[in-house]
Amino acid sequence: MKVFVRAQDFGKKDPVSLAKEIKAVGFDGLQLAINKAIEGETAWYGELSEERAKEIANAFLNEGLEIPLIGSYFNPVHSNKELVKKNIQKFKMHLEYSHFFNTKYIGTETGSYNDDKWTYNPLNRTEEAFNIVVSTFKELAAYAKEVNSNLSIEGADGHCMYSPKQLKRFFDEVDNGHLFITVDVYNFLNEENYSKEYQHQIIDECISLFGNKIKNIHLKDFTMDEKPLLKVGLGDGMMDLDYIVTRVKEELPDANLIFEGVPKDKMESSLKYIKSILNK
Repeated sequence: MKVFVRAQDFGKKDPVSLAKEIKAVGFDGLQLAINKAIEGETAWYGELSEERAKEIANAFLNEGLEIPLIGSYFNPVHSNKELVKKNIQKFKMHLEYSHFFNTKYIGTETGSYNDDKWTYNPLNRTEEAFNIVVSTFKELAAYAKEVNSNLSIEGADGHCMYSPKQLKRFFDEVDNGHLFITVDVYNFLNEENYSKEYQHQIIDECISLFGNKIKNIHLKDFTMDEKPLLKVGLGDGMMDLDYIVTRVKEELPDANLIFEGVPKDKMESSLKYIKSILNK
């Protein structure tokens, strides 16, 4: 299996420098959110030209790095409806440009009524929330089909698709052959439910519900030294990555393993740890 990293966790840089740094650590490639990782870029529709997108893509591709997932994260239930429209335009542009990056998936989460905080709000668990998110992503899935690209959507405990079952309900409403799933076990944890048994339940349930529709797996680790859960190097915390990665290797060997939120000074040790599990 291949191991990737979220580019912005190396800091915001020019694409050539960023590509060399990611390559030097030994990753197979990266998840790229252009506005978060590339200096001087907003990635808004109308502000990122095809020529500039190709230039950014080639900086990574020329180093032999793959880009399995482009992040175009936005909140479909944000109270600023003009911002939502702007983000939908941006997401469509990423779908259209995905071929420049040899990228199969454009990713996002499903939002929260707490706007930019992306945290739990009781409204997230209403039918209104479900219907707005379904409507938004039906439009984007239809556009993905038009331009021959794909969506990769992830759920989270504090978001509108707050459990694997609710995410499956959403998936069944929206799927047109261009919708796929990103699984981040950490996203479904909170300060009450973070036990290893619950972690096992989440990854097992996701595999059971979605099977090979899961194309991207985010890897994080954490401790309870601070609240909310504090992210640390992989293998340094309380996440049972041995179980999670082994299950993914057994059931989803073509999925992309992507480091997310790993401290920069823990990248090399984290990569060594994950490869040790893969090589068992």
